[in-house]
Amino acid sequence: MNPDTAKEIQTETLPAAPGLTGGPFSEQLSRVSEHPRNLLKLETVIAGLCAEASFGRTICPTDAAKAYAAARGEDGLAWRSHLQAVRRAAVKLALGGRIVIYRKGKPVDPNDFRGVYRLGAASLE
Repeated sequence: MNPDTAKEIQTETLPAAPGLTGGPFSEQLSRVSEHPRNLLKLETVIAGLCAEASFGRTICPTDAAKAYAAARGEDGLAWRSHLQAVRRAAVKLALGGRIVIYRKGKPVDPNDFRGVYRLGAASLE
């Protein structure tokens, strides 16, 4: 690969996933290197998006899946294949105290929840 092509790949900006705020973390996600699949962890995406959300706000797991897929340079509907991984990563982060999983606006036990859920930053208390 010639050096000019490598520079173009490293500075390529991907479109943001719908619903993202466009804050500093989203800007970091939009820059990918030549091998984005090796550099980005799903847990990092989830924790970053939760931290970036306004105080008291939550994110939808689909937003995390879309941001992850976009940062990896995947096509439009590839995010759907990441939804189960988002759930597993969210449980892991919640058990570690880094995020909170909500159902119907209330925190739930990460080991025992079903259905529709949202993700939010853990409080500093």
